[in-house]
Amino acid sequence: MARPKPWHVEDELWAVIEPLLPKMERRARHPGRKRQPDRLVFQGILFVLHTGISWEHLPQELGFGSGMTCWRRLAEWTEADVWPRLHEVLLAKLRGANALDFSRAAVDGSHIRALKGGSKTGRSPVDRGRAGSKHHLITDATGIPLAVTLTGGNRNDVTQLIPLLEAVPPVRGKRGRPRRRPDVVLGDRGYDHDKYRRLVWSLGVKPMIARRGTEHGSGLGTQRWVVERAFAHPHWFRRLRIRWEVRDDIHEAFLRLACALICWRRLRSSCGQP
Repeated sequence: MARPKPWHVEDELWAVIEPLLPKMERRARHPGRKRQPDRLVFQGILFVLHTGISWEHLPQELGFGSGMTCWRRLAEWTEADVWPRLHEVLLAKLRGANALDFSRAAVDGSHIRALKGGSKTGRSPVDRGRAGSKHHLITDATGIPLAVTLTGGNRNDVTQLIPLLEAVPPVRGKRGRPRRRPDVVLGDRGYDHDKYRRLVWSLGVKPMIARRGTEHGSGLGTQRWVVERAFAHPHWFRRLRIRWEVRDDIHEAFLRLACALICWRRLRSSCGQP
């Protein structure tokens, strides 16, 4: 049997997504053209995310609707906060399956080019001053993305340490209070600043950050490599390798959707499904 395409939305995933989508009532008078089904449009958005194709070149024969229809629906769902809520729901399912490890978290940043500019871009010091953006990621001990932020390419990684910790949603899935903070957060030398260590402690999290000027071999790399590996997963989606969107909220929508899909795949594998 042929393997399904990655933009194909299975029934189990759609059962999670559909309740989160805003309901649009059709007008009784002058209803206009019938709205393209949400599931097909969502598959069109996934097609763009996976292939990196431009919206105007979305193949009509796929039946997902026009590229502009998919773009408008993406903007509509982004405004309705669908992607953070989807990520939160999947994190809860992972915790309920004992697949989420809050004993420690790891943070890191990764630069990408922003060929069309826009907000949350900047002259990157690692790319000859070209315009770029940064993806900042925090993962659990196993590499599952807990939260992600977007900044200009000129921003220092350490400035996103507290925003990342605060962006982790309250994760339910088990009886008792939801879990939001890891016990420990790991960072490389780019996060070495005593001010931020104090801020991390104030959140009830222990900072384990390598000191500048010290020799390699601190042992942190044996634990924080998971976040470096984790960046390979969102960047596997071709639309996230280069920032094409001028609007930062649309690029962030793709980024958060990719994190949610990574959580879904981890959930399926933890349940023994291929």
